[in-house]
Amino acid sequence: MGTLTYNKTVIDFDDRVLAHVQIVVVNKLRRRESFAMSWRDSEEAGGGRSAIWLDPSIPLYFKFDGSRLPAISRTWLEQLRDSADSSTGLVVTGENAEPVEGAVHIGGPGTRSSRSQALPRRNA
Repeated sequence: MGTLTYNKTVIDFDDRVLAHVQIVVVNKLRRRESFAMSWRDSEEAGGGRSAIWLDPSIPLYFKFDGSRLPAISRTWLEQLRDSADSSTGLVVTGENAEPVEGAVHIGGPGTRSSRSQALPRRNA
């Protein structure tokens, strides 16, 4: 599992998912575009959905557990890019458009100890 850290919020994603998300996010931010990104929360993080507003002025940190670049799918990138360009923003999905879970934690970049501080589940 890799992590995306954004303003002290740490989100765990599978390395391959994170590699695709990184490409889409970096391309949007290079163009100075702000946008929303959302994903399904893992049960560990309390379930439900989370979203963040990505802005070029706030630093991002991508940390991959694996040392090799995962295989990149052009079709998947196009799917994620189209989502990021829509009014709903980037909805993180898998290669076959299935929902992808992320675990949200509060802490600093690259600190494994911070990953254990899952956000509490809220009752709806």
